[in-house]
Amino acid sequence: MAQADSITSWIALFTGLYALGAAIGELRSPGSWAAMLDGFENNEALRFLTGIVVLSLGAVIYLVNPWQPQDWLSVLITVMGAGMAVEGLVILGFGKPFLHFASRLFGKVDTVWALLSLALGIVLVCVALLRF
Repeated sequence: MAQADSITSWIALFTGLYALGAAIGELRSPGSWAAMLDGFENNEALRFLTGIVVLSLGAVIYLVNPWQPQDWLSVLITVMGAGMAVEGLVILGFGKPFLHFASRLFGKVDTVWALLSLALGIVLVCVALLRF
């Protein structure tokens, strides 16, 4: 079980691993993010479940992560949790238009997004590991 003083690092580590896995998947199979977003856009039940999951995970991250203004990673993780909660709310309320916009954005620059995700994942994993 994680100690209170290491929760931020654990969240950063697992978020970084998620970003790495997603990036590697997109780089190995280009266009998979765009196809996934098309699937979300055209499936009401999947959009609803995605909205609930993103809202819930964002709320949990926001509530569990300790707010420490002097710690930039703590602030970043808390803001990320709040952003996820808002994103989940937007998916629930405006799912189809929001995901249509996202699919157009990813469809045009999917490799760039994958490389950014890869870089972010590496940075988050390294930062997290340096804090343990």
